[in-house]
Amino acid sequence: MIHLANGLVIVGACVLVAALFPLQRLISRLPPGEMRDRWRILRGIIVFFIAGYIVYAAATWGNHRYLQDIIAPAIFFLGSCFMFTVSALALRTALDVRRISDLERENITDPLMGIRNRRYLDRRLKEEVERALRYDLPLSILLIDIDHFKRINDGFGHQVGDLVLQSLGKLIMKIARNTDVVARYGGEEILVIATSTPSESVHLFAERLRKAVEESVLVPPCDATRSLPVGVTVSIGTASLCPEAGSAEALVKTADEALYRAKGEGRNRIVFETIPAPSL
Repeated sequence: MIHLANGLVIVGACVLVAALFPLQRLISRLPPGEMRDRWRILRGIIVFFIAGYIVYAAATWGNHRYLQDIIAPAIFFLGSCFMFTVSALALRTALDVRRISDLERENITDPLMGIRNRRYLDRRLKEEVERALRYDLPLSILLIDIDHFKRINDGFGHQVGDLVLQSLGKLIMKIARNTDVVARYGGEEILVIATSTPSESVHLFAERLRKAVEESVLVPPCDATRSLPVGVTVSIGTASLCPEAGSAEALVKTADEALYRAKGEGRNRIVFETIPAPSL
């Protein structure tokens, strides 16, 4: 009976020590903040319990002679098993949540440009159009196309072309507001959903973006094989939602027509089109 009671306490202390390892892994993966501090407090409580188990074992060593004397050591052992289970499950849950979050982010992110992909764009644009029409809010979009992108691929190679797309995506994300949606529409075309932006303001936004691209070096020179930096210009077609003929399809079609005009008129420019009212 004595050995059983002492064994339960000692094994319980060892289980608590084992519980510290998944708990420490969990803490290391949490960002600084209140949640991380709370798990640190729990870690301190476990350390306190380990010390308590050791003190209890030393104080009661050899005193467990009857069956009822095993109750307290058994409770200590079960408590340590509970703490280990909580620590392990918390770590497993955190890893699973992070994995699911990463999968969701990958599912809506273009792997090359690092912006939203077409799947996300189609769903989000429909939602934003419905919301703008329901609450009578302004909504505009910008359809952006790199001028003469084929020349970059032909002259510098597709690897440089990919770097241009990556840098352009980062640049547009930097200029866009947090409420805007930047997504790859297809090929080298990017579509920006400018929420709460009327037609009077979208042209200013587009011009700021066009000028920033024109003045930026998207790919700096790297070696003797490419001693010149690579910069590009963009043509932009913009359109604003019209309550008389409001739909995501009409909005994109109008912006696409404006982009076609911008490219036809010399590129590196902005063209704004209005959605034609339905004929009676």
